[in-house]
This record gives sequence, structure tokens and C-alpha cells, in this order.
Amino acid sequence: MHSNPLRKNLKPHLWFQLYWVVYLIWFFWLDLTVKNPKYIIHAPLDDLIPFCEWFVFPYCSWFFLLAGVTALLWWYDTASYDKLCLMMFSGMTFCLILYMVLPNGLDIRPTAEAIGRDNIAMRIMQMLWNADASVNVCPSIHCQSSGCMALAFSRSKLAQDRPGLKVLAWGWALLICASTVFTKQHSIVDVVCGLALVAVWVPVLYRKPKKGI
Repeated sequence: MHSNPLRKNLKPHLWFQLYWVVYLIWFFWLDLTVKNPKYIIHAPLDDLIPFCEWFVFPYCSWFFLLAGVTALLWWYDTASYDKLCLMMFSGMTFCLILYMVLPNGLDIRPTAEAIGRDNIAMRIMQMLWNADASVNVCPSIHCQSSGCMALAFSRSKLAQDRPGLKVLAWGWALLICASTVFTKQHSIVDVVCGLALVAVWVPVLYRKPKKGI
């Protein structure tokens, strides 16, 4: 029985996913140890953005975007998969180091009592708030990783000559970014800083080759 040469070439790259073990241990260690952040992130625009618990669904859809884009690129476009891992994992590492050096947090999350609504979205929000303390927020890893996934997918072979897929990837990522502020998981400052970590990779990994003279 002959092995699939495509799978043989792709398989070693799956080991990049071991980074998640390091990331999760590091992230939750910081979540447990940073109780009184030194810097509170806030912008006037945050006060103008209303809380909407229904944005918890696009917020949680991040997990599906992550799994889908990672799996598709790993299987069909190794080069784009490698770029995704480089962008996303280096950005996450930068964020975690920054959280240690400049411990930051939020003071904009409402209470369930203040909202005064009881529905499935609010119940999910309460579970999310209980599990995820309002610390280690800037830059937003949720936004940084969403942007990396949209960028890597839209520049991959899978989206080549398929503008609809590119719009879908970026639309989904931007909806997730919007959900972070409407659920008060992040300040608009966190979102901007998270996406800035994505933008720095564009001229590095996706610079168009110069035309020959």
C-alpha cells in the first residue's frame, strides 16, 4: 500500500501545533497570577459602544475559524500554513511577554444585575466572564489571531481567484473583532493593537516581488 506523498510532506508541519501547550499553560498562569493589573485600558469610544450579549456567539465562533483555517491550510497549502503559524504564534508570544512586563486589564465589564436580562446569551456571557478574568487584554490575542487567520487564508491557494472566500474570511475575522468590544471583553485599544501585530507581517511575508528591469 503506497503512502500519500502529499500527506507525507505535510505531516511534519503538524508539530507546530505543540505551541498551544506552551501558550495555554503560560496564558492561564498569567490569568491566575495577575490580580491587580497596573494599567487599566480605556478609550472614550469604549463608553459609546453598547453592550450586546448576542455578540457572544460570533465571539465564540473564533474556535471554529481557528480550527477550520488551520486544518485547511495544513492540508492544502503548506506554505500558507507555515506563514499562519509564524504570524500567529509569534504574535501570541509577544502579547504574553507584554502582559508580564506591562500587566494590564479592563474596568468596563457590566454585571448581570446591571444588564437586567436573562437569556441564553447572557448565561454564556456570565460563564465566559467567570472563566476569563478582565486582565491581560492589550493587545487582544483574540483579534490578533483572527486577523492572522484571515490574512493567511485570503493569500492562500484556496482563496486564489475566489474573492467571495476572501470576503468571507475577512468578514468573519472583523465580526469576531467587533464582538470583543460589544461583549466588553476588550477595549477598542486592544483591538487596534491586536490588528497592528497582524499588519506588520504584510510587508514581511506578502511583499510583492519586484519586477525585473
